[in-house]
Amino acid sequence: MDSPLRPSKSTAAMISCSTTHVSMPLPTSLHLRWALLTAHNKKHLLLEKPAALDVGELDQILHACQSNGVQFMTASMWLHHPRTAKLKDFISDSKLFGRINYIHSSSTRPGTKEFLENNIRVKPDLDALGALGDLGWYCIEAILWAKDYQLPTIVTALPDVTKNSAGVILSFTASIQWEPQDQTVATIHCSFLSHTSMDLSISASNGTVRCNDYIIPYAENCSSFEFTSGAKFAELHIGWSVVPEEVRVVSQLPQEALMVQELSRLAEGIREFGYPPDKKWPQISRNTQLVLDAVKKSIDLGYEPVTVLF
Repeated sequence: MDSPLRPSKSTAAMISCSTTHVSMPLPTSLHLRWALLTAHNKKHLLLEKPAALDVGELDQILHACQSNGVQFMTASMWLHHPRTAKLKDFISDSKLFGRINYIHSSSTRPGTKEFLENNIRVKPDLDALGALGDLGWYCIEAILWAKDYQLPTIVTALPDVTKNSAGVILSFTASIQWEPQDQTVATIHCSFLSHTSMDLSISASNGTVRCNDYIIPYAENCSSFEFTSGAKFAELHIGWSVVPEEVRVVSQLPQEALMVQELSRLAEGIREFGYPPDKKWPQISRNTQLVLDAVKKSIDLGYEPVTVLF
């Protein structure tokens, strides 16, 4: 088996052999070295999130993939679920949903004593970003997805951060703003210290959507979300004029299989038709990394507002 700090000879051999795709679920501190090796060996790369320790490392990986003509994708499986596309249809309907003004995303899990002491996600030499990288990647990605990946302008971490004795983040909350382009505000909360949650709520001028399992659906083959449009209070404020509508979505394949299927489709286009690597997935990862870096910088600066640098 591979060591968290030193992948085995079989891993290196796989990267250099005739396989065309490499899935890389390594600790973040090892991503740069092994991702560069993968790209230089002309292998399409499915990289575990967070993609890198910072955008400087990620840019090296993306440049290597682009210059070697291979496809890059971060392993964010929820983006490939058909429910995600259905959600996008709803929030993109300007008449039904309106202009987005608030987004909230959370991802939490209860870390056991064993997890909090020994898991790679709490070790500074393995996954130094802790909950920010492991859980925050999804939450940041979700709010960017809702905004069509438009980068925010200001990120501010709230002073509720919990770290372990090694300085690794175990829990945090952050506020994200798009001013002055528009008035959208988002909040994210991630923690290894709370009960399991994967919530996404998007409020707009005419409607609201809520999804309580957006990262990993409660069931593999069928998932849902709630949608409300045009809601008002009933007379005398004794109820609502409408109740949330449950929208159910059936999936023929697990979202992980759909993710690999998409990577394979893009790789086939490169191999069979000479297409260039698709820039969509690298850009999504880079935007996510930029905001993640800004959250970390705000925490390091004592919760000061940080401008997101493009």
